[in-house]
Amino acid sequence: MNSKEEKSREAEIRNLRIAKIKRLREAGMEPYPDPATTRPDISLGELAENFEELVKDEEREYKIVGRIMAKRGAGKIAFAKLFDGTGEFQAVFQADVIGKEQMKIFDKLFDMGDFANFWGTLFVTQKGEPSLKVTEFKMAGKTLLPLPEKWHGLQDKEEKYRRRYLDILSDREAFNRFKLRAEIIREIRKDLDERGFLEVETPILQGQASGAMAETFRTHHKDYDMDMVLRISLEAEHKMIMAGGYPAVYEIGKNFRNEGSDSTHMQEFTMIEWYKAYEGLDYNMDLTEKMLKRIAENVVGKTVFKMESASGDLVEVDFGREWERLEFNDLIREYAGIDPETAGEEELRAKALDLGEDPKKLEKMSLGNVLDSIWKKSARRKVIQPTWILHYPGSLKPLAIQNPDGTSETAQPVVAGFELSNHYAELVDPLKQRELLEAQVRAKAKGDAEAMDMNNEFLRAMEHGMPPMTGTGIGIDRLVSIFTEQGNLRDTVFFPIMKPKEEKLSKTQLKKLKEREKKEKNGR
Repeated sequence: MNSKEEKSREAEIRNLRIAKIKRLREAGMEPYPDPATTRPDISLGELAENFEELVKDEEREYKIVGRIMAKRGAGKIAFAKLFDGTGEFQAVFQADVIGKEQMKIFDKLFDMGDFANFWGTLFVTQKGEPSLKVTEFKMAGKTLLPLPEKWHGLQDKEEKYRRRYLDILSDREAFNRFKLRAEIIREIRKDLDERGFLEVETPILQGQASGAMAETFRTHHKDYDMDMVLRISLEAEHKMIMAGGYPAVYEIGKNFRNEGSDSTHMQEFTMIEWYKAYEGLDYNMDLTEKMLKRIAENVVGKTVFKMESASGDLVEVDFGREWERLEFNDLIREYAGIDPETAGEEELRAKALDLGEDPKKLEKMSLGNVLDSIWKKSARRKVIQPTWILHYPGSLKPLAIQNPDGTSETAQPVVAGFELSNHYAELVDPLKQRELLEAQVRAKAKGDAEAMDMNNEFLRAMEHGMPPMTGTGIGIDRLVSIFTEQGNLRDTVFFPIMKPKEEKLSKTQLKKLKEREKKEKNGR
């Protein structure tokens, strides 16, 4: 069925169901009742779980509510499969119990997708199905559009993202995946709360971007007549809060980076960041490894996960094993055949080009980003099992303590060729921090769009004094994608950003979209 035919069919169904609303009211049944009147005695999950005990009382009547997921039968007997978000249960309708007129109302005016209340007693059908023998029913919410065709769910991947509500309704695996995401976040929060961390909130709309190397989304504050950006990191504000005296803080929040889109990158994503005073890098590495192992074992229920690696191979990764610790520079030497400590800039740029870096992008890259390109295109994709990579180039981590050999006091766990999180021994020397941010400003002036801006308020807070501390940032979406074995980050968020369908755009919108795509293609 093509798009035009599907729209025509939907319009026909919608008109029929609008007519049913009138017929329901004529029959004395309100299609959209006061929600307080729909409250059930028991959830379907509880009913199913405790059925063996509850069914012993044959005369007790229950009031339940649910969405009709399937209907079959008519005339003397009919069946409905119900779902309320906690579980499924069957309702059985018999003409000799509710009467022929009520059977007709259910058969003709109640559709798959409708919400309804049912009253009745519990029993077991001849086929052994726990069920509710319906004595009365009422509409709790009439739907106008049908559920996905034949209740097989949405088949088109893009439609799953555009109409996630139908995806999770029709696909129980997807429904449970998002519940698991919530449970993973709850466990992280519980862990940090029990360790004495204070949960904080920091602004998404900011005067300038800080805390990471990334391009920004820009907007304008009309009332103050000032340009603003959406944050790219939680880091700077957390450290400023630490300057106020709190010994440990964390936040779970959204970041926004105006960069490329693919299955492993999204412009809007969720991070957990935490900072702990008077502790070093080993503390955070130990905390993170133990936390993720515990979540895998106790929340997800396993430690070995199948996933597609950065190289495109299907691999198994084991979070339960001991995480090896390797040096960034050693891996570059092994897999790129070049020594980052002795190689000159020209040699490093030539190696990046040889590994497939875009020449135009390479021209604008700082030396740190050149090293990062070499890392991503050679060594990183070779690291499959959860492994700590230590001491990234200092120019890539200007907010971390800088080591004499040009590296930074940092660590990242890499899984199947993907970086899972960032861990720093945080730089709190205001003079050194100013020097490093000034270098970032110079890199940006030369064309490095991802270089950091100067953040004078952050530096001022540092000059007032920040405690020695360690910090961590973990991408929640990527973590969930691993623990739920999803190859696309969009399968871990309810509503990923999608390009508008051309058929829904006006001529003006279409023109602007095509102009923007042309600019992006030309690298402008």
